[in-house]
Amino acid sequence: MRRIAFLTATRAEYGKIKSIMKLINEREEFTLSIFVTGMHMLREFGNTYYEIIKDGFEDIWLDHDYQYNKKMAPTLAHVVLSFSKFVEEEKPDMIVVHGDRLDALAGAIVGSFNNILVAHIEGGELSGTIDETIRHAISKLSHIHLVSNEEARCRLIQLGEDGSHIYVIGSPDIDIMLSKTLPSMREVCKRYGIRSDNVAIMAYHPVITELEALAENINTVIDALRQSGDSFVIIKPNNDPGNEVIREAYQGLAGDERFRILSSLRFEYFLSLLKNSKYIIGNSSAGIREACVYGIPAIDIGTRQQSRYSIEKLKNIMHCDHNVLQITTCMNNVEKHRVTSSVFGDGNSANLFYDILHTDIWDTPVQKKFVDMEM
Repeated sequence: MRRIAFLTATRAEYGKIKSIMKLINEREEFTLSIFVTGMHMLREFGNTYYEIIKDGFEDIWLDHDYQYNKKMAPTLAHVVLSFSKFVEEEKPDMIVVHGDRLDALAGAIVGSFNNILVAHIEGGELSGTIDETIRHAISKLSHIHLVSNEEARCRLIQLGEDGSHIYVIGSPDIDIMLSKTLPSMREVCKRYGIRSDNVAIMAYHPVITELEALAENINTVIDALRQSGDSFVIIKPNNDPGNEVIREAYQGLAGDERFRILSSLRFEYFLSLLKNSKYIIGNSSAGIREACVYGIPAIDIGTRQQSRYSIEKLKNIMHCDHNVLQITTCMNNVEKHRVTSSVFGDGNSANLFYDILHTDIWDTPVQKKFVDMEM
């Protein structure tokens, strides 16, 4: 029986891939194992590895030695070493990684160096920061590509990847987004102590190439939130360098009933909150990917997502700089951008991936070759 290993390191990325993990876990043709590291293991980020356990998965390897480090290189080194031990013990036939995090890069490095098939979900996308570079590096180390749309597929071909090893399956989180079993907004408010069901979402993360401006940028955003008069659920940032600057800035909102600050939410609860929100603001990819599916207006601030989307295709998005007037102007125009789009799939990614597992995908060569484009 073939063993498929998934690496997960963040609350958001886990939500995106767990529909695939659940389907594999429910069937008997394959054995599923999960390596859990990164943000999941940190108390200040919510100890979200508990959510993976609660979801009923059994073969889970917890990276208890993981510690937060402001520098990315030592963190990458740790995950490479820890995941190497996991691979040596579990001996997976395939490693599945997602997105553009350094933890996924570690997984791709270990798989590639051990002649294990690496499948990369959501490669070939743009974001505009160091994350984009990491994403492309993961793609070059991966043997199998599971992309969201045809645009991503074309970019991977530009990177020299073999088109026969690229599969368009959509974004797996949409499978859960379109589920009829999401909790109600009332349940969300009760579980997380949210006083109003008429709220906007704020999710803002550091851009590691712009750390010198981070304090000023986050305080500008907070000033705009204060001026708006709206109520917000603020989700604390990921564990990228600079996150402590954002967390410190949020302390100034303590005691203001308009702001509910949370370390994290279960993915299904976040989706219900997003689906019922006035808008989402910040620089999270949720404002680009998930918001468009529900037609929720998204105010995208700064450069973190600047290359990820096309205004022509995603009309729910408004972009602005770190400027109070620009931000508040966007807030005043959100209703004009309550537009639904579907450019990341139709909600059947897990089934498409599962079907691919029953093809000759297992014969994919681990020795990669660069494929030149026709000139």
